[in-house]
Amino acid sequence: MTETFTVTVEPLGTELTCRADQSVLDACLRNGVWLPHACTHGTCGTCKAEVLDGEVDFGDASPYALVDSDRDDGYALMCVATPKEDIVIEGDVELEEGIEIYPVRDFTGTIAILDEAAPNVKRMVIDLDEPMDFNPGQYVQLNMPDGDDRPYSIASSPSEPSRIELHIKRSEGGAATDGWIFKDLNAGDPISLSGPYGQFFFHPAKDKPLILLGSGTGLAPLKSILRHVAELDDEGEWEHEVVLFHGVATGDDLYEHEWLSEFADDREWFTYQPAVSREEFDGRQGRVPVLLTEDFPRAGGNSAYICGNPAMVEDTMKALMQARLFPRDIYREDFFDSADRAAGGHVVRSPLIKR
Repeated sequence: MTETFTVTVEPLGTELTCRADQSVLDACLRNGVWLPHACTHGTCGTCKAEVLDGEVDFGDASPYALVDSDRDDGYALMCVATPKEDIVIEGDVELEEGIEIYPVRDFTGTIAILDEAAPNVKRMVIDLDEPMDFNPGQYVQLNMPDGDDRPYSIASSPSEPSRIELHIKRSEGGAATDGWIFKDLNAGDPISLSGPYGQFFFHPAKDKPLILLGSGTGLAPLKSILRHVAELDDEGEWEHEVVLFHGVATGDDLYEHEWLSEFADDREWFTYQPAVSREEFDGRQGRVPVLLTEDFPRAGGNSAYICGNPAMVEDTMKALMQARLFPRDIYREDFFDSADRAAGGHVVRSPLIKR
């Protein structure tokens, strides 16, 4: 039997059990203690917390996200750190009024749809054996055959808790994509996953117009938010403008284009702004941060949600702040991959930004 230890989370004073082979973050999330987290793979540093007492194994923490001085000062990345004895950690627990937190659970299901949304992008729809509650914008971890897992954002609405949609981009040579999803998986196959994860989700209490900004498959959580907002509108609970920017390299990469165009035709409060950056296109050309600056020289009074590769997210973040949108109204999700990790995966972030 695997040894277990007690983790005490301050300032809550909450005590929970964690296996010696289980990350501290995983134990906390499964017990309803919502520590800050994003990548869950030791890359981004969002889950960095101080170990006040006891010793941990630092795990596969990126040396860029957890530098030597952090380790010396008693800090660890909770998403990869495992306990070596009973520990006490200082958790940066921040709960927002009106947001329900759903504990992480394990799920099984069947792949109902696995088709090509764009070159090198698969749309996977999974019928779950049990429903999963989540907030629009969160993600799940798909369990790979080798026991590893990979995070993918949910593109479907929380109103369909038994059927989730994922948008999966192929990574050349990637173990999860080239070696599994794009190679072996088919509709009808069983699959297992865990979730929900992430602090990037819709905040209804803001009650402001929305600017949604995504690159590539960063569209997925924005689609979830958009579908949820449409349901609020149908119920008479939404009265704001929503603008969605979606940036890709080529026209062929512009997936969900038809659906979003039709959605914009049906909803007068919604504006769709597709953009292509690397070839001629019958529409707007350029990167999302540049188009944002053209359309929103002043962005105050909105809430913004950014999702995509780290460079796009960081540049868009700067453009929003230059347009006088305060950090408290900006939410971001950086999509890190193995290349980002090898390069350091580090991005300059404002500590005020919620991820």
